[in-house]
Amino acid sequence: QVQLVESGGGLVQPGGSLRLSCLASGFVFNLNTMAWHRQAPGKERELVARVTGGGSTKYADSVSGRFTISRDAAKMTLDLQMNDLKPEDTAVYYCNIGPFWGKGTLVTVSS
Repeated sequence: QVQLVESGGGLVQPGGSLRLSCLASGFVFNLNTMAWHRQAPGKERELVARVTGGGSTKYADSVSGRFTISRDAAKMTLDLQMNDLKPEDTAVYYCNIGPFWGKGTLVTVSS
């Protein structure tokens, strides 16, 4: 059974940084595309970043240059390094692979 557990969310001031981590289990880690999505209050869930099994990455325009997605097969983790955070980055962030989703971790960017 696939399990995805996110951690690392919290309250940060504008311009600050956070690193989210997703611990994965139950599947062949490196053969699958993994992604981070987010859902802000009153908005639809949106793709933030994804990384393929071959290591190719794609970012939403709104986070390109500020966020970095990475995966560690040995640790079975998918990370999202978020720099220069803005209030509009406030959302619940979800780890995703195929039909499977974590429960999310809340990121709040506020002064």
